Amino acid sequence: MSLSENWRTSLAVRTGLVGALASAVCLASFSYASERTDSTTQAAPSTAASSSEQPEQKKEAAPFTAADAGACLTWDVAPDGAVSNFQQAPCEGDHRFEVAARQNLGTYPSSEFGDNAPLPDVTRQAQLRSELCYNPTLRYLDGRFDPSGRYSIASILPPAEAWAAGDRTMLCGLQSTNASSTPEITHGTVGSQDQARITQPGQCVSVNASNSLGVVDCGEDHQLETTAVINLQETFPEGVPSVEDQDKHLQEVCTKAAEDYLGGPENLEKSTLQIYWGSIPSESWIGGSRSVNCSLISAHGESGFNSLRGSATGEFTINGTPPADNAPAEAAPAAGEEGHAH
Repeated sequence: MSLSENWRTSLAVRTGLVGALASAVCLASFSYASERTDSTTQAAPSTAASSSEQPEQKKEAAPFTAADAGACLTWDVAPDGAVSNFQQAPCEGDHRFEVAARQNLGTYPSSEFGDNAPLPDVTRQAQLRSELCYNPTLRYLDGRFDPSGRYSIASILPPAEAWAAGDRTMLCGLQSTNASSTPEITHGTVGSQDQARITQPGQCVSVNASNSLGVVDCGEDHQLETTAVINLQETFPEGVPSVEDQDKHLQEVCTKAAEDYLGGPENLEKSTLQIYWGSIPSESWIGGSRSVNCSLISAHGESGFNSLRGSATGEFTINGTPPADNAPAEAAPAAGEEGHAH
């Protein structure tokens, strides 16, 4: 079958094949969010920890930062995870956190955070984030937030010494974290950004045993290789496009992207790889996500994916074996949400 014939019939492989990765994508979004939930309350500039020794008397504590809604913060992260040089930064420049609200736990309607209270543990931090940060952050963004996108709602507590001195400030805001849950350097305000979680051309993505997606070196086992980033806003400026309309557009665009990435349609055909793309559900589009990835995959039957090693632009293997020279390529669209990478 010719490459053009495969292009015209590519939607037939969607059921089962794409559902498998779409499930992994959805699970990965949940898993990624769950993993980062445990680390999205930070202490600045040092790691949050309870103080077992409290002074008997305290003066009115000075807050550890004057940052308020609309400010951005940055800090340095050492290889061992230690945080230093915590400071405000212009939002248009390098920063790791955008403040959406400022809370004072000292006014919390209980004695839970009194003078001798320890820093809240991880479980309580997550509860406070949900209770005190979620709604104010949505208001700050005028409701434009994709919870499956690249940003997460997070909070920052005072460093241990400031907490021990009586500071009960909690900053609510937004950050983008990497696969190890470290806040990444970003630029610009969240409200002005495309919130889609995407990978860049040339990056390879692995689906691990827990169905989490993550960028890996292409020399390691992986299931996808990114060929392009497509901004759907440019094609659909009038409103939320249906998945069917996205598929119709992306089938052609991602086929061309794969051909360009590999150096022509003949190289795509020789690779034996299939073309894969994501789509954006309406709730994510309304929340601020606009871009998807085009990728290359190797389908295992109709419901699984082979393991790739090496970049498709050079020598690579499929399940440890070099690809055949004459099998055609097929295009395979994703079902549901775009597959963002953690």
